Amino acid sequence: MEKIDWKIQFCWVKAHVGIQGNELADTLAKEAATNAAITECYNKIPKSVVKSELDVISVEMWQREWDQTTKRQITKEYFLAVAERLSTKINITHNLTTMVTGHGNIKSYLYRFKIIETSTCPCGNKDQTIDHLLFECELLQTERDSLISAASKSDG
Repeated sequence: MEKIDWKIQFCWVKAHVGIQGNELADTLAKEAATNAAITECYNKIPKSVVKSELDVISVEMWQREWDQTTKRQITKEYFLAVAERLSTKINITHNLTTMVTGHGNIKSYLYRFKIIETSTCPCGNKDQTIDHLLFECELLQTERDSLISAASKSDG
């Protein structure tokens, strides 16, 4: 086969002005769109339905990956189901991010990367971890009690 130097140029062409290739493409597109013998005819499926189905498939795939990963264990304790997390309105703050990831300005994290010399909490009882801060630290007992009280009132 002989080597030919092709030069391809794209340009806008006004529709319905008698350009043979453009008219043929338009005719074929209309035939395909209105042909009942074609099994896939997207003009009969609303775009919202396709989007909704893709959303469901995406969340299912995300959930499978979420379940299989060995990473993000702290975050997985807070968010077991991807769909639930996506439907929950959360005000994302620095403290919330630290709490659900275990990464941030907590002593156990900083100690792990040798940024500080000890991981002991200022209360002196244990290492300053997320679980310690949320459930055990004596210095945060008043805040913990207030939060439990507020949560109990909102449930009733």
